[in-house]
Amino acid sequence: MIRVRWLGRGGQGSFTASRLLGKAASIFEGKYALAFPSFGPERRGAPVLAFTRIDDKKITDRSEVPEYEYLVVMDSTLLDENSIQGLTAGGSIIVNSSSGEEFNSVLKEFKVISLDATSLALEILGLPITNTAMLGALVAASDMVSLESVIKSIEDEMKPAVAEKNKIIVEKAYMQVRGN
Repeated sequence: MIRVRWLGRGGQGSFTASRLLGKAASIFEGKYALAFPSFGPERRGAPVLAFTRIDDKKITDRSEVPEYEYLVVMDSTLLDENSIQGLTAGGSIIVNSSSGEEFNSVLKEFKVISLDATSLALEILGLPITNTAMLGALVAASDMVSLESVIKSIEDEMKPAVAEKNKIIVEKAYMQVRGN
């Protein structure tokens, strides 16, 4: 089973990204997936969590994900010792940062991938909504689903005008992480 923890702030689209990944895996790749948020009455800007589980067999555990292989951090100010608790040894952290080097010395037992998702979102959307950029980075770093499945998920989930911009963002993020 692949387990992903999404850490962000309300309004950044953590749960939407979690859901898009789950849809890409389940609808377009024939796997089983669960995607769900973990937040209360928080408002825009408050820390939120979302989770995605992907497996080749039916997933019956619907509880919060205590251990996970991937941590996607939409806001680098949320990345600290508490936020990495449960990340498995050798796990990956995908962080929204212009330079992930600041985290490498502290997080040396994990693979740290950084992407300036905020700049990418501002450039294309005109808004700091980083979810699809971070989704593209995660897919590029993990190969858990194909880029094509993520694009289909975006097309299926979003209105056409918004989908077109988000497809551009996810592709650019994917290419930046892949080094293309």
